[in-house]
Amino acid sequence: MSRWQPDARQRLERAAIDLFTEQGFAATTVPQITARAGLTTRTFFRHFADKREVLFGGAEIPAFATRLIAEAPPSLDPVTLITGGLETVAETRFEGRREEVRERRAIIRSDEGLRERDLRKRADLRDAIRAGFVSRGTEPVMATLLAEISVTVLYVALDEWLDQDGDRKLAEIMLDTLASLQATLAAYPAGSRDAPGSS
Repeated sequence: MSRWQPDARQRLERAAIDLFTEQGFAATTVPQITARAGLTTRTFFRHFADKREVLFGGAEIPAFATRLIAEAPPSLDPVTLITGGLETVAETRFEGRREEVRERRAIIRSDEGLRERDLRKRADLRDAIRAGFVSRGTEPVMATLLAEISVTVLYVALDEWLDQDGDRKLAEIMLDTLASLQATLAAYPAGSRDAPGSS
């Protein structure tokens, strides 16, 4: 039998998710994961730095975000760029995987260390988006605001998508979330005494 396993990563991910769900993240070891997958620990560490990376992956999503923004046509305004980026992320990274993403979210929520790692993952994505805007010549403070908005919209919409049982697409929820934010901001012009938190 060939030692090359073209589906090794997928088998390891599935075995790990099943074990995390069955017995908890902390109680699951790499040897247990590889035994369940019928593979070796050496194979595991060719694909993952540690068992947390089964849930979080490497730096490919932040790198993807930076590249997506940096390579967009210079004529695109920031809101159009954010909208297009959110749609691309939804279609290429999440659609068709809702049950799998739900499983991962439940595991992350069950462990304090994983929740902290998830916050770092969000920060990494925010920093990557900011870097993408800065590379386009956006002023740093505005780049930071755009990055914060993008990540907030992504995660708010993602939670709504995972909590629903209907057939609304994630991209649609993301765009509705962004539109709601825009409408709220437009309703309270800068300096308005009616703005939330004003006295």
